[in-house]
Amino acid sequence: MKYSKYSTVIIGSGIAGLYAALKIEQQVNLPDGILLITKSKLGESNSRYAQGGMVAVMKENQADSTASHISDTIKAGAGLSEFNTVKYISENSDTVVKDLLKLGVEFDRDENDNLCFTKEAAHSVNRILHSGGDATGKIIEQTLCQKVKENNNIEVYEQTGAIELLVTQNECKGVIVFNDEIEEYETIYSPAIILATGGIGQLYKYTTNPTGATGDGIALAYNAGAVMQDLEFVQFHPTALAIDGEENRFLISEAVRGEGAKLCDGDGAEFMQSYDERKELAPRDIVTRAIFNEMKKNGTDNMYLNAACIDSRQLAKRFPNISKKCLENGIDIAHDFIPVAPAAHYYMGGIKTNLKGETSISGLYAIGETASTGLHGANRLASNSLLECVVCAYSVAKYLKTIELKTPKQINENLKSLIDKYSDEDVILEELDIKTLKKELQDVMWSYAGILRDENSLLTAITKINKIKIEFPRKYKCLNREEYEFKNMLCTALLICYSALRRKESRGAHFRTDYTATKDECTHSIITKKEGALDFVK
Repeated sequence: MKYSKYSTVIIGSGIAGLYAALKIEQQVNLPDGILLITKSKLGESNSRYAQGGMVAVMKENQADSTASHISDTIKAGAGLSEFNTVKYISENSDTVVKDLLKLGVEFDRDENDNLCFTKEAAHSVNRILHSGGDATGKIIEQTLCQKVKENNNIEVYEQTGAIELLVTQNECKGVIVFNDEIEEYETIYSPAIILATGGIGQLYKYTTNPTGATGDGIALAYNAGAVMQDLEFVQFHPTALAIDGEENRFLISEAVRGEGAKLCDGDGAEFMQSYDERKELAPRDIVTRAIFNEMKKNGTDNMYLNAACIDSRQLAKRFPNISKKCLENGIDIAHDFIPVAPAAHYYMGGIKTNLKGETSISGLYAIGETASTGLHGANRLASNSLLECVVCAYSVAKYLKTIELKTPKQINENLKSLIDKYSDEDVILEELDIKTLKKELQDVMWSYAGILRDENSLLTAITKINKIKIEFPRKYKCLNREEYEFKNMLCTALLICYSALRRKESRGAHFRTDYTATKDECTHSIITKKEGALDFVK
């Protein structure tokens, strides 16, 4: 096994990881350098699929204010958003957006070269920046990727996954990684490990997330003993293109409804007025359950989005990628109904952190979707996710500047024995049918721990997942990336079910048909490995 050391290691190459790498390299003294690890190719992440845009409370947007954005975020969060977190992220949005502009990120502008702001569901005013019409995440990511590639001080490992955090006495001293191309392990010692591993969408049969969204950071941190928060809150986007054939479903951005598109059945009859006075611009959890309910009532696999009411030139300019994707499937969005259905989209739960990115384990940090900062609460406000990524990446870089990043020198016997489990070449592993096992898990999570839940469905999910675990006899060492991902998926799926079972109320994206009321008392759900959460559900 190879051994190395770095002053900072960032795991994940989405917008949070890329921006953190650039800001840390600029601001922090790094005697042993900085390493960015991605389990795929640089630039492949959830971030690139973010179409609608990024919240920006800009000083030049006089119609907006941090007070307004804070209010909207807290309302959408259904009581679980942390005021100080929301305030900090909102107040720092102007700074980070202007920094992104300096790095070369181009947001859409009008004919007078002013930034264009649009509006999405549950926002009071126009405050969403977008790029390339409906390719915001992709363009930000491409720009940051190029900057990382040009930076000789940032080393990048591609096709490399983090498989175990080296934690002793509640201090993270490094990470074991596996390069899938050359099938080799490496132990990396570092005083600062930053998890920026993204979301969990691939746990579900229908998702807008790419194949890499397998809950890796959640499983890594949980198994290392970190405090986890609000793991039951999975956001299902109301409008994914209801056409199968790929690993994920194409997102029909909320911004399309923001521009005036209407939800309807196959005959064109609109239905959102029966569910909420805000109709199509109600919070995502409400719109998702409305569509899901209409599908069940009508016995159909999807409902429809009618964008024909929007000027065709505006549609083509604002949503070029959505127009193109739909056209590839024989749908002209200027004239035809778009078939849509809910899909797993974003994870509000995650590794509990403060605004410096610190977890409960010294030396371990988390940013982006894998972290739970308290911004989103029980239901994410549209386009807040990219803002959280960049503000928290900026914040962790600022914090690391204040501490001495001295690489750990002493590794105790516990860590040595852990490392030896991966370096043992005598272990012979038989190949498993991961594709079939993964499909079984996704079906279970969609059917029993999805948009609507109850005690019976969650207990059924737990029983079925534990049966799948029996068919996957891996404790430590796995054969390849797909097995390591599936190992993380099983862990994260059980944590979601366990957490959902414990929250005996309906709040935001977590809807219990056996506990439909929302409690007056609003508390975060906390899980640690010390509690034996996964032991409980076996």
